[in-house]
Amino acid sequence: MNDDDALRAAFLVIVLIVVPIGMYHRVRSQATGESLDRRQEGLFILATLRPLGAILALSLGAYLFDRDLMAWSSMALPLWLRWTGVVLCAIAGGLLLWSFQRLGKNLTDTVVTRKAHTLVVAGPYRWVRHPFYDAVALFLLGLSLFTANWFLAITSVLIMALLVMRTATEEAKLLARFGNDYRAYVARTGRFVPRFSGPRGKRSAPILESRV
Repeated sequence: MNDDDALRAAFLVIVLIVVPIGMYHRVRSQATGESLDRRQEGLFILATLRPLGAILALSLGAYLFDRDLMAWSSMALPLWLRWTGVVLCAIAGGLLLWSFQRLGKNLTDTVVTRKAHTLVVAGPYRWVRHPFYDAVALFLLGLSLFTANWFLAITSVLIMALLVMRTATEEAKLLARFGNDYRAYVARTGRFVPRFSGPRGKRSAPILESRV
């Protein structure tokens, strides 16, 4: 087994662990049978985010099963940096599953909340409002390093930019739903990076139990 084969094997192990567990949480959250209006994301996000996600998935599949198909966009990276990418993907997978576990049936793939939605501030949501997006960003960075592919890297950056844009709409929906509780939560947490306040970075105490 050469270095490329070892890298791909390690990545596939991560995928085979994370994806089934993630799918379980997705299916469990859809047990209510609610119809979610994804049009509330806005036409631009609707027309770009998921198509880019499909392009990334197809390109990654091509890389994993026939690397020559993506050789046109390969770039030279040292082996240690590519293995660092695999490690980042593993960490991202752990954070993703932790976020899913804390969200429970609140989990959605859009900005719309469910009828029985609760405000989650436990687990990773204690420190940041969007740990799911942190996990996605970390995974996409790791993916770009692991594959050493500039096309996958550029597609990943575009996807993250769109997710960041969508966050403003998402937070507006959460504020409208939870009012002062969410306003207080925003005041003491960072959007993507933990917020520290007071002397020596003392953390403010958490309150209740949001979604992706």
